[in-house]
Amino acid sequence: MTIFAAKTNKTMKNIVIAAGYATRLGELTRNFPKPLLKIGQSTILGRMLDDIDQIPDIDEHIIITNHKFAPIFQNFLLGSGPKTNPQGSGPKTNPQGSGPKIKSEGPGPDLTSGPGPRVKKPVTIVDDGTETNETRLGAVCDLLFAMDKLKIDDDMLVVAADNLLFFSFQEFVDFAHEKGTSCIMCHEEPSIEKLQRTGVVELDANNKVLGMEEKPQMPKSHWAVPPFYIYLRHDLDLVRHAIENGCGKDAPGNLAHYMVEHTTMHAWPMSAGRFDIGSLDTYYEAVEKYGK
Repeated sequence: MTIFAAKTNKTMKNIVIAAGYATRLGELTRNFPKPLLKIGQSTILGRMLDDIDQIPDIDEHIIITNHKFAPIFQNFLLGSGPKTNPQGSGPKTNPQGSGPKIKSEGPGPDLTSGPGPRVKKPVTIVDDGTETNETRLGAVCDLLFAMDKLKIDDDMLVVAADNLLFFSFQEFVDFAHEKGTSCIMCHEEPSIEKLQRTGVVELDANNKVLGMEEKPQMPKSHWAVPPFYIYLRHDLDLVRHAIENGCGKDAPGNLAHYMVEHTTMHAWPMSAGRFDIGSLDTYYEAVEKYGK
């Protein structure tokens, strides 16, 4: 199989998958998105965007969310609250001020102006139109929805916004440039029980992915896969047709598993740790440990 040259498209979209309903956090996220829960003076998503916004390749942040939470993300990005386009005649942008330019796509209200947070790159909110956990599209379908809606034809950094990270995504992007392939992250996980609840990859000496299993009962390695991926432009056609060719819809790892079987991928071993916020207990632990 041919491996493309180490040079990539040099234009990369940051796509945040944030359309889930975080039912494991109970009342805390019944009417509020988990990525916007506060950790100290920032939020889970805010901390992530602050880092990714500094990467030169990134030219836009795209947040795919559901119809129920889309206005809350708009408030977060605008700071003082969204102004809407009552005619619904299409997306609006804010060309003024020092904050990000913000657009809204889909059934939700269109943004027209606002001060914006610290990120400087444009931000687009994509509303997938769902309103309940039972009608959610699933992470892979949400990614495809955003790609189709925005006609994305660039390299993509795809992230789930429910982790605190203690490294920079710049390292991951540099790794993808070096390898010239789509990439996933990995980290060593000594616990067999935890490996049985996540994706697990086998690697060769050059970190090429030889195989991937989702939630294996007998893991073949200790390399676990967190929900962070880079899909290069030359693989986007594979991504677009993944569902119709049998890829699972729900978890973002389903797409990574599919891609490993259909193209050359490498895995970047994380240079530092992460803190996964998946329950009320872990959220309050994150606030206690990292919010001060």
